[in-house]
Amino acid sequence: MRFLHLQLDLNAVLVYDYLIFYQNQYVLGIKTVEDCMFDQVLQEVETQCREVRIPMLGPEKAQFLANWVEKTKPSLIVECGTAIGYSGLWMLRVLKAAGTGRLITIEIDANRAGQARANFERAGVADLVDSRIGDAQEVLKSIQEPVDFLLLDNNFDNYFPCFQAIEPQLTNPATVLADNVGIGADAMADYLEHVRAHYESETHWFEINLPWVKKDAIEVSIYRR
Repeated sequence: MRFLHLQLDLNAVLVYDYLIFYQNQYVLGIKTVEDCMFDQVLQEVETQCREVRIPMLGPEKAQFLANWVEKTKPSLIVECGTAIGYSGLWMLRVLKAAGTGRLITIEIDANRAGQARANFERAGVADLVDSRIGDAQEVLKSIQEPVDFLLLDNNFDNYFPCFQAIEPQLTNPATVLADNVGIGADAMADYLEHVRAHYESETHWFEINLPWVKKDAIEVSIYRR
């Protein structure tokens, strides 16, 4: 019982320090209340992913993704593999700051999709998201709008079928990012062979600190007809 009390006291201190940090950020005018809430939600989502081993990019790859969204200024991003919204939050922060752009995100697990929606709501970005549930390969066929940014982060062997399903809607050019091309190269070999043979495509490696992987890569391809 004494250990439990000590653990509870430690957790209380950590939460208190966390709240004080964001309060100071607000008081100093560094961040708005909305910014602080967004950061809090993002940190909670990352912690949950680490604790229960929900797949996510991690901050190193997520910042890389956000940089590409900021660089390309897409009107419509399509994400295959929402999980509980970690990568979505990183992209939505950029879209919100830019004042333009939307995200369609697809998740096959209804429970995780529900958690992601709740996280988007708490972070104040739900109005920028269209969250859809189902097999991405099938859901993609229902999208009739031009897509200028695609993120593949679902089952590795579904990358190429998903790419083929959304290809008719990709703009010329369009930016396509595929996660896990280090650890999942064999399972997505058909996709990698295709984009590397037909488009400008580069592999970017990252040293990352996730419980399940320490090194992985993202493939960035510029789709052109």
